[in-house]
Amino acid sequence: MGDPLLSSGVDLVVVLIVIGKLLVVFAFMMVAVMFMVWFERKVISDMQSRIGPARAGPWGMLQTLADGIKLFFKEDLLPRDAERRVFRLAPYLSVIPAFASFAIIPLGGVVSVAGHKTYVQLADPPVGILFLLAMSSVAVYGVMLAGWSSGSKYPLLGSVRASAQMVSYETAMNLAVVAAVLIAGSLSTRDIINSQATWNWNLWQLGAVPFLVFLVAGTAESNRPPFDLVEAEQELVAGYATEYSSIRFAIFYLAEYMNVITISAVAITLFLGGTAGPHIGFAPSIWPTVWFLVKLLVFLFCYIWLRATLPRLRYDQLMDLGWKVLIPLALFWLLLIAALRVGRDAGWKTIYVFLGAIVIGFVGWAALGAALRIGARTAEAARTEEVVV
Repeated sequence: MGDPLLSSGVDLVVVLIVIGKLLVVFAFMMVAVMFMVWFERKVISDMQSRIGPARAGPWGMLQTLADGIKLFFKEDLLPRDAERRVFRLAPYLSVIPAFASFAIIPLGGVVSVAGHKTYVQLADPPVGILFLLAMSSVAVYGVMLAGWSSGSKYPLLGSVRASAQMVSYETAMNLAVVAAVLIAGSLSTRDIINSQATWNWNLWQLGAVPFLVFLVAGTAESNRPPFDLVEAEQELVAGYATEYSSIRFAIFYLAEYMNVITISAVAITLFLGGTAGPHIGFAPSIWPTVWFLVKLLVFLFCYIWLRATLPRLRYDQLMDLGWKVLIPLALFWLLLIAALRVGRDAGWKTIYVFLGAIVIGFVGWAALGAALRIGARTAEAARTEEVVV
């Protein structure tokens, strides 16, 4: 389903509308990041019986802006042993994919601008979900190159951790995304939202498993607590960003919060109906954006709540959760959904398909557990033999 703006032909007004949408989305992301940082500091301070930002602006809302201006004018350091070009390029390789991923998120319904109808969405490519997955894969290069090019051990260790963590959890997240695409039958984010009209959200159609897998994997992808081992300050100082300062450090900070907002927006789009909500006759073109922002605010509060309450996982626990729990669970649920759809088209009884899938899944889970136990015993025997020798 294409943007109705494209049917108007390519003229000056259309070009100006596209440029205006680009500027509006960029400004929205900047303001959203500023709000998220302030909101996080305020909520956590309230949970810990502290005041939080209170001096710069009303309720301290301008504190984030003041911090950004301070970072902009600080000295930009360049380590002696750094790979200069890669060191300077790495922050942009982190922030650009975060913004590009948000570009395909529907923020509202159809509006009319200068006689042209267009979606409140920067872009709606037919392969929007593939573009999203590609951008999430590219984002790891910025972190990896930042750690490698710094010429220091702590950033390198942080970047290696980030690469392993992102690769591990990206698989589970992609499987959860594919489940939503399978139900909608389209890779367009606008079509996915349209398939969830009249409260027929994918959360009910798919069950809670893909939604929860996506949230956990997305939290790990964005390096948010309790999965922030990439920047574990007790072990790695600031991780891959240790040698960065000034505006380049601010760009990494910006990219991290952009990723949190983007992950929340994608979860809303794929599982919670996106801009769908109660129909109100007054100003109908505004309410889809209002419902989207309300859902986004709830997600951001949940991320802050997790940061304030959960301790950081150990690295082995992080890897075990990704490879031994999330990936098998997401793969099983995806195959279950596919089997149910094939069975429905073939006229099979749903209960038989479901029971058969449960049996196969249990056998696979038992086989995986046995293989892991045998591997662990073999490795333990090898270590014991080395000690004896």
